[in-house]
Amino acid sequence: MTAPMTAKVIPLNPKPAPSSSAPTLAPMLALTAADMNAVNAVILERMQSEIPLIPSLAGHLIAGGGKRMRPMLTLAGAALCDYQGARHHKLAAAVEFIHTATLLHDDVVDGSDLRRGNATANIVFGNPATVLVGDFLFSRAFELMVEDGSLKVLKILSHASAVIAEGEVDQLTAARHVETSEERYLAIIGAKTAALFAAACKIGAVVAERGEAAERALDDYGRNLGIAFQLVDDAIDYDSEAAEMGKGKGDDFRDGKMTLPVILAYARGSEEERSFWRDAIAGFSTSDEDLAHAVELINRHEAVSATRERARHFAQRAIDAIAAFPRGEAHAAMVEAAEFAVSRRY
Repeated sequence: MTAPMTAKVIPLNPKPAPSSSAPTLAPMLALTAADMNAVNAVILERMQSEIPLIPSLAGHLIAGGGKRMRPMLTLAGAALCDYQGARHHKLAAAVEFIHTATLLHDDVVDGSDLRRGNATANIVFGNPATVLVGDFLFSRAFELMVEDGSLKVLKILSHASAVIAEGEVDQLTAARHVETSEERYLAIIGAKTAALFAAACKIGAVVAERGEAAERALDDYGRNLGIAFQLVDDAIDYDSEAAEMGKGKGDDFRDGKMTLPVILAYARGSEEERSFWRDAIAGFSTSDEDLAHAVELINRHEAVSATRERARHFAQRAIDAIAAFPRGEAHAAMVEAAEFAVSRRY
């Protein structure tokens, strides 16, 4: 077993001055509203099957809400590149199917019973059906990619799907390993979350035929946004009430996941505190009282605020990545989406 590592501090930009109004997704929603109607029509059509359980189970998760950030990013990236066609509708639907499939599989792996405030599909329909419908949605996503006809798009999204799976396996092998470093954690979330954000954005530039510079810029925007988004998700697990999150408070703690708030609290803690973390992450101390103590230690070492600071850093990198694009509705919406990602409480 390796010795405990001190968390490497990532250089951060200065904390932004408080704004008079909190950032929202409203500009992104307004920018993509018409196109999202077309995307939702594709989703509804392609989740149908002669096997009634398939649309029923898929619809359970899709109808459960969610921000639809990933397909919106495909549409926003295309708008930023002034794309005037309709290819991005099917591709945005493919992105959402990939994401939905991974959620279905994740809930089975994690044994989750709550998502977005609703019972997870595996609780309602059982694990076997949930896994198989996830496979069905992956297949539908690849059908949509093939119909688009672009080998470049197929390469981008198929590679992202493989990277996501690798990230999920890496997270599984890192679970209950209290010495997990910040660097490994960032690599895990870069794969399991940021890879699809990056691909979703990049294909907007591909369909617009804007060239490699634009593709790289949108890839960088999505990748950094995805990391920021996941950092905040992991902070929320120790920072918000379950009703706000739509999932059980402390799920990550009880699953033994080494997310950044825990990594930082462990690295900054005393030997007595580290002994608690070793027991907790190993699964020996997971009661409500243990969770309360974990939150107290995380607050003592300001691990949630430090996690949010890192999220702001990556969000700023996302904003910087699209600096060369013309200012306008799409640019403003994408900037505010990055700001929203790190300010949100849910």
